[in-house]
Amino acid sequence: MFRRKLTALDYHNPDVFDCTDETQYRNCIVWLEDQKIRHYKIEDRGNLRNIPSSDWPKAYQKYLQDVNCPFGDQERKEALDWLLGLAVRYEYGDNVEKYKNCQPLAANSDKTADPLINLDGNSPDFKAGVMALANILKIQRHDDYLVMLKAIRILIQERLSPEAITKASQNKEGVPVALDKHVLGFDTGDATLNEAAQILRLLHIEELRELQTKINEAIVAVQAIIADPKTDHRLGKVGR
Repeated sequence: MFRRKLTALDYHNPDVFDCTDETQYRNCIVWLEDQKIRHYKIEDRGNLRNIPSSDWPKAYQKYLQDVNCPFGDQERKEALDWLLGLAVRYEYGDNVEKYKNCQPLAANSDKTADPLINLDGNSPDFKAGVMALANILKIQRHDDYLVMLKAIRILIQERLSPEAITKASQNKEGVPVALDKHVLGFDTGDATLNEAAQILRLLHIEELRELQTKINEAIVAVQAIIADPKTDHRLGKVGR
């Protein structure tokens, strides 16, 4: 998830970087401070550079506080992603003339662009945005934020599109029903009560039909998610 930013910063071997490896993680933090961020004076970087020390987590926590990082040392991925973003900003600021004329990569016109390819599903900003939308739209939380985003898209397309809003705002006209053609199944002994019971029974049947329709839609939605395999676009492979 960090490869693109590490590559932009000319980090050595960005393709094999593993943030779960403690040594690699610490080395990366020290490299960012030494080469890109440079928040501390050189003589003040001793504790952070002492990677084998058991006190390194304390030095790292203090460093995060000193650079005003919104994440703590327990949120390793989020903190590293934030530091990488800070380093990219500093790198651009130091080399404005070098980067200001860079052209974006041309899209391959022969392939249909997938808008999810370039999304960083582990980015704190992405997660916060998806959660905010899910809360507004009352969508159930899911561990996979891309699945939540897909659910948000489906809801917007089906319920909040101009066509859906227009259809929902239209008044539904009732259809005349001859009550004498529908058998109630029991007799209350009062003609008026019998008629009221017939009406309630027909309304109940209509509600059951609407419920069955919603159940069918839910089943189709679940099947669509289950049938959609995880895709790793970087590897060009489909499957877990």
